[in-house]
Amino acid sequence: MNRNTAISFFIGTAISVAALYFAFRNIPLDEISVYISSINYFWIIPAAAVSLSSFIMRALRWQSILEPVRKISFTQAFHPLMTGFMLNCILPGRIGEAARPAILMKKEKVPFSTGIATVAVERIFDIVLLSILFIIIIAGIKIDPDLAVDFGGYRLNSADLSSAGKNLAVTGGILAAGSFLLFFGKTRKFMGFIIIKLPLIFFFAGPPLKKKIENTISLPALRVLENFSNGFLLIKRPRTILLCACYTMAVWVLTALSYYLLSLGCPGIGLSFTELTAVMIIVCFFIVLPSAPGYWGLWEAGGIFAMSLFGVSAKDAAGYTLINHLIQMVPVIIAGLVSAMITGVSIGYTGNSDEKVKEGV
Repeated sequence: MNRNTAISFFIGTAISVAALYFAFRNIPLDEISVYISSINYFWIIPAAAVSLSSFIMRALRWQSILEPVRKISFTQAFHPLMTGFMLNCILPGRIGEAARPAILMKKEKVPFSTGIATVAVERIFDIVLLSILFIIIIAGIKIDPDLAVDFGGYRLNSADLSSAGKNLAVTGGILAAGSFLLFFGKTRKFMGFIIIKLPLIFFFAGPPLKKKIENTISLPALRVLENFSNGFLLIKRPRTILLCACYTMAVWVLTALSYYLLSLGCPGIGLSFTELTAVMIIVCFFIVLPSAPGYWGLWEAGGIFAMSLFGVSAKDAAGYTLINHLIQMVPVIIAGLVSAMITGVSIGYTGNSDEKVKEGV
């Protein structure tokens, strides 16, 4: 484990431990144990199957985003994607987000920076859609305006949630607009002009040093800019954007359906599909923060907090959230390990950033 990974792991673990403490400090463990034993585990099968099917939609979406750069088959997209999500579950620092482009570079010769850009495009689709869904759902669900939930030393209410959703939507819009600018030739030309003129900052240096700066910094940076911009080529294809938006909707509808199916076997939940969609989105807000591998702690904290808004007791919410977390994680880990074996990719390779840089960006 290198130094940066170790730091990320310890910071994430500390945050996760704190989140677990705040989530479970008022819930006796024996009550959680009794609740878990009362769950009808038949519903795990359809819930896990639906959850895994959402990754088929993710792979189709990634395949579509990559199409303007390199046409790849479904399996060529699916196996790196599952390997990456598996690594997010077992390693710190969300290293799986970099693993996918690394695998794509090794197997399909797609520049690493281009692969990273396509992953960024996915995240923009996710942020924008989740923000829109959250605003619509919170506006349509009746939550007592006087209801306030104390969590982690903070007092949160429905107004805070609406504000958070709107802020996230604005952030997503800014990211989308900034990404859109990368597509235009004039924008890239201006950025390239700034990069190529970088050696002029060192006016006091001699020609040899300026040439070295140009060769070691400016020219590689230009290649990265061009490759990264290529990851956003779908912008010139409205049909592809629409298709990716549909895939994104399918991803999150299937994930919410998985939440709902599990709830049918969990006593004391009784939430509608729409309410559990809101729970899912709030959990996503929580796990954006740094955490231990697999988002342990923050996932539970988000689930318990979200369900308390709809009147679910802390004990029932804790039991449901723990089981749901396992259902969302374990199948992904198993599928990711199988994908890694099928592609013959070493997990050590995907986590080695130095190796990725040496092989090219």
